[in-house]
Amino acid sequence: MTDSLKNNRWLRLMRLDRPIGTYLLLWPTLWALWFASEGHPQLSHLIIFTLGVVVMRAAGCVINDYADRHVDGSVERTKNRPIPAGEVSASAALKLFFGLMAVALGLVLLTNQLTITLAFGGAAVAALYPFLKRFTHLPQLGLGIAWAWSTPMAFAAETNGLPLELWAVFGAVVFWTIAFDTYYAMVDRNDDLQIGIKSTAILFGKYDLLIIGLLQVAVLALLIWAGLLFDRGAAYFIALAVAAAYFINQHIISRGRDREACFSAFLSNHRVGMIIFIGLAADYLIS
Repeated sequence: MTDSLKNNRWLRLMRLDRPIGTYLLLWPTLWALWFASEGHPQLSHLIIFTLGVVVMRAAGCVINDYADRHVDGSVERTKNRPIPAGEVSASAALKLFFGLMAVALGLVLLTNQLTITLAFGGAAVAALYPFLKRFTHLPQLGLGIAWAWSTPMAFAAETNGLPLELWAVFGAVVFWTIAFDTYYAMVDRNDDLQIGIKSTAILFGKYDLLIIGLLQVAVLALLIWAGLLFDRGAAYFIALAVAAAYFINQHIISRGRDREACFSAFLSNHRVGMIIFIGLAADYLIS
């Protein structure tokens, strides 16, 4: 990472210096494109959705920091972000958010009417998510729905329809997002309790790792079901077995609930998503 990237306030506001969120959104988007196209997505859709991931993740980070502008300064991990540090004003951040959403709209306009219609629902969920933590202990559910919204959009773009099978993938992405974002929320749990921010990490309490484990079992079950619905082969199911091993390792390293360990467990989900995609793509390639 270059110093110019680390020092640019706008890039940091969009979290482009920390691509983990982009990866975590990209992998399930690619799963959906590969399932929807039977392993042969249109190049135009691959470009549009990849760029859309980058833009929407950036927009999500900006609106999240805008929503948290009065509390981020009280949290150790976020106190140096551009808005609480006074590097970017709230109004400028809001303008950047709408600019990014305009770019996302421009991208989706290159697809079909069904995808465009779905995009407005996805934009609404993405904009609403950061404010959920004020009212409910389930903001991770809102994030999961926002994260999974690329699934019906990918199917709409590739097939101009919404087959029932896609919802198995959608559900898997929702549960996976809740699980990994709960690990992320565990890092800030003590700070969030002091300032009144709600999260699944607080809601689950001492049962946090148990519930994460159950969510991960649901993820694997839904992805196995998706594999059966889409008639996938050995390479795909082997990838799911490797993903299961990563889930187990996450539990092992985070059992002491140390902040760094929980953050490491969160980060390893990048590899989970990547391995599942590699297995899926390889399975379509050899079938």
